[in-house]
Amino acid sequence: MSQDRPEGRRAALMTLAWSWVGLPFAYGVYELFLKLTQLFAG
Repeated sequence: MSQDRPEGRRAALMTLAWSWVGLPFAYGVYELFLKLTQLFAG
């Protein structure tokens, strides 16, 4: 049972780390898409 906790903790940490990087990146790509559509549509 002691082996399950570190792996679960590591999975939670990896999820947090990917979210910390991925969410702002996804938001930036979304904002870029909006600005590109304004640039080429207007």
